[in-house]
Amino acid sequence: MTTTADSVKKIDVVSYCRVSSSSQGESGLGLEAQREYIDRAAKQNGWNIVGEFVDVVSGKLAIEDRPEGKRALVACKELGAQLVVAKLDRLSRSVHHIARLMEQTEFKVATMPHAKTFELHLFAALAQQEREFIANRTKEALAALQARAAEGDVQSLEKIARRTEALKKGRTATNRAKANKAIQDRVSSWQESVRDPIDLCILKGGRTLQQVADCLNGKGINTSRGSTWSSMQVKRVMQKLALTLPSKEDAL
Repeated sequence: MTTTADSVKKIDVVSYCRVSSSSQGESGLGLEAQREYIDRAAKQNGWNIVGEFVDVVSGKLAIEDRPEGKRALVACKELGAQLVVAKLDRLSRSVHHIARLMEQTEFKVATMPHAKTFELHLFAALAQQEREFIANRTKEALAALQARAAEGDVQSLEKIARRTEALKKGRTATNRAKANKAIQDRVSSWQESVRDPIDLCILKGGRTLQQVADCLNGKGINTSRGSTWSSMQVKRVMQKLALTLPSKEDAL
């Protein structure tokens, strides 16, 4: 008895995978998953994989402008095969690129094996729109964070420091040092701006952290976040500035 899988004519496909960095490509992270998606879809849908091409390149480039992507398209034409990718964003993150590719060759997406051309175009458009929304929200959030940091908000400065640390990879040691110094300078500048007010509060009789906090709040001096002072916040800043409260003996 002939099974359904046997009765379906096999379609020749050329497998195409893309990773964004050399470390991803060398370690196989991402690449192995893409191959698994494609292999599984091929077995389930009767596709015959006749070639495989792998690029280590940014998705911003159109597939025809990528070294292995260009070869994959040539192979599709020569073998009369369709291109297959694990996910749509492996082809491109641009609707324009995908629309142009649709005019050049037929292609399939392993995670959406039965999607038609119109559906793939729609998915690409929605994905691009979502990325643009996320990018805009990220820019707005970063701008707000930088504005608070410029006003001396310590927590914002620390967040920027962590973000800078995350972006260090790929930067030169000189650039990393400059970025770290700029952040430390901002932190030090704000801390120095409250040195005299804290010192004056101590000179005027502040004998506990809470008394210093009350004094600062009474003067209308806000914390780096624009809020009122607590004893713990006073303690942290005083430690950074090497300021101390007078001992009981000194107070007598």
